[in-house]
Amino acid sequence: MSHHPVLRGIRIAIFVIIGVVVFGFIVEGLWNVLVPPIFGWHTITFWQALGLLLLSKILFGGFHRHGGGGRGRWKQHMKDRWEQMTPEEREKFRKGMRCGRAPFASTVEPQV
Repeated sequence: MSHHPVLRGIRIAIFVIIGVVVFGFIVEGLWNVLVPPIFGWHTITFWQALGLLLLSKILFGGFHRHGGGGRGRWKQHMKDRWEQMTPEEREKFRKGMRCGRAPFASTVEPQV
């Protein structure tokens, strides 16, 4: 098995194209089976299904990398810092995060 970068890139591109085509057909099929009977909307084409996939990725998924655990790494870093703080430092941090307010203070005046 060759590990040449060009061949690896071509292989990845082929898998991506196959994945996009498969997901496009899945979205098209599910939409056409479920949405028209439930909501009375029109059926869609394969290309419209790909457009819906792209739109949903933009609106809900973003285009961030999933590898490397960026958010999990940040959480772990904050947890490590918290564990290294003294009780006094933790209390000072809590007060700073609240901007001098009591915990869970409401900005809405209670109605009488």
